[in-house]
Amino acid sequence: MLDGRTSPDRLRRFASAAYEAVGMATADAALCADTLVQADLWGHQSHGVLRLSWYVARLKAGVCQAAARPEFAVDAGGVAVIDGHDAMGQVLAARAAEEAVARAKRHGIGAVAVRNSNHFGTALYFTLMAARQNCVAFLSTNASPAMAPWGGRKKMVGTNPWSWACPAGALAPMALDIANTSVARGKVYLARQRGEKIPEGWAIDAAGAPTTDPQAAIDGVILPMAGHKGYAIAVVMDMLSGVLTGSGFGAQVHGPYQFEHKSGAGHLMIALDIAAFQPVDEFGRRMEALIAELKSVPLARGADEIFYPGEIEARNDEKNRRDGLSLPDDTIADLRKLADELGLQKHLPFT
Repeated sequence: MLDGRTSPDRLRRFASAAYEAVGMATADAALCADTLVQADLWGHQSHGVLRLSWYVARLKAGVCQAAARPEFAVDAGGVAVIDGHDAMGQVLAARAAEEAVARAKRHGIGAVAVRNSNHFGTALYFTLMAARQNCVAFLSTNASPAMAPWGGRKKMVGTNPWSWACPAGALAPMALDIANTSVARGKVYLARQRGEKIPEGWAIDAAGAPTTDPQAAIDGVILPMAGHKGYAIAVVMDMLSGVLTGSGFGAQVHGPYQFEHKSGAGHLMIALDIAAFQPVDEFGRRMEALIAELKSVPLARGADEIFYPGEIEARNDEKNRRDGLSLPDDTIADLRKLADELGLQKHLPFT
C-alpha cells in the first residue's frame, strides 16, 4: 500500500493472475488486466477493477471464451471482418486496432469490423493505441439494452459507446470516449456499490418515474444524453457495430453484468493514417494551435480552467501512477472475495 493507496502494478498483476486462473493465455490476461487498471488510472472507476469479478464469472460460465481463436470472415485490403467466436472483447478490440492501423498504413484508411465479441471496457484504450501510431481513430460498440427508444419506456437500445482519438503534437492525445446515455451504466453500478444516490435526470424506474435510487435505475431505464439526439446516435452506433458487422444488435446483445447469455456484441474500428493527409509534424502543430485557441477563451463564472477532450484523463493518469490508486471499500472487498474463490490470496495488492 502507498499511503492508503495500492500500486497500479500490483493491482495489474492480481487482475492478470485472476484471468489466467480461469484459462486465459498470459499475454491476453495481461492485456485485459491492463485495460481495467488503466480505466482506474484515468479516474473512470466504473470501468476499472470493479468489473474484474464480472468478467471472471462470464469466463467461468463459458459464455465468454478464454481460449477462443478469432478468424477473418472478410480480408479485403483496407477492410476486414473478424469473427471473434465469443472471445474477450478486450482481446478482439486490440486485434481490431492493430489490424486497422496496419491497413491504414498501407491504404491510408483501415476499417475492421468485429462480430461475436464481448464487452471491452473503455473504448478509449483502443483508439489511443492507434493515436500513438499517428492515426486518427474511431471505435464504436453496441451494448445490452439500457434505454428506451425516444418516447418509450421499455429498454431496447444499448448505451452503445464510441470513441475518437488522435495525437496532439507535444501534448497528450485528444481523445473522446462517451456513451449515449446521460451517464455510463457502470457509474450507476458504482453508485450502488458505494451506497450513494444518483443525480436526478440519469434514469427513470420501471414505472417510468424519475429516480435517484441506483437499483431502481438498473431495473428501470437509463435516459439518453441530449434527449432524442442521444437516442438517435445510439441507434446509429448499433447499426455500425451490430448490423454492419454481422453481429447481434438491439435486444440480441447481452451485457457483462450477467453470465447466462453470450454477449453478441460487435465493434467497428476505423484508422486514418495522418501521413496520407499531411505531414505528421504539421498535423501536430495544427492540433497544438487548435488546443491553444480553446484554452484562450475567457472563463465562465465558476470555471477554473478549460480542458480539451482527454486532458483530464491524462492528468489523472500521471497523478495516480505517482501516488497509487485508491479503490472503494466495496471494490476491495469484492477483490478479496475473488481471491478466495480463485486461490489467489498471495497475489492481493492490499495489506
